[in-house]
Amino acid sequence: MFELALVAGFGILVWKNAKPHDEELSALPRRIGDKLGKLWDIAHQGMRENRFLRAEKALLTILKIDEKNAAAYNRLGILYAKQKEYKDAIDCFEIASSIEVSPSSLHNLGLIYYETENYQKAAVAFEQALKLEDKLAARHIAYAKVQEKLGNSKLMLQELEIAAELEPNQETFNLLIHAYDELGLSEESKKYQKRLEKMIIPSGRPKRVLRPKRVVI
Repeated sequence: MFELALVAGFGILVWKNAKPHDEELSALPRRIGDKLGKLWDIAHQGMRENRFLRAEKALLTILKIDEKNAAAYNRLGILYAKQKEYKDAIDCFEIASSIEVSPSSLHNLGLIYYETENYQKAAVAFEQALKLEDKLAARHIAYAKVQEKLGNSKLMLQELEIAAELEPNQETFNLLIHAYDELGLSEESKKYQKRLEKMIIPSGRPKRVLRPKRVVI
């Protein structure tokens, strides 16, 4: 019914939490802190340039130094997900969640379960992520997608409505309108269609530029 951006969502939702803050590194002995900082830079650059082997080696080295580094496991899971190595990605996200429960790692785990068609586990992971953080439309959209697969149309619509209210933009409105149309709920669809039309500037009608009046002194 509607598309779920699996891999694209990883970087947006996780990277801000994946790399330790400077104060966290400064709490470590200076030499170790400096080494970890450099390894994180290598991992970040490797992911950005799609040099996955280089990024993987850096992350695994971080885990040799700090075996309970949830951020490194989380980032390693993202790396494996990008390469469609879903079993390894699941292992990494599960370990990250066991070390430090975070909405990002749970959400990522749900995305991988969804991709591997394990919809019940995906639903549980998304529910847990939403309990920790429910103000991101992407989380509700992902949960709605799972509910669609499980045949729970009412809950699917409820989650899409929440997403549209959290982020009232063209993308969320289109998802909701399409869902209503598929279920034959034309009145509800029209309501959001009207809201969407108000957001879009009609083509061929440029915005009027208001110029200040000239005042002769």
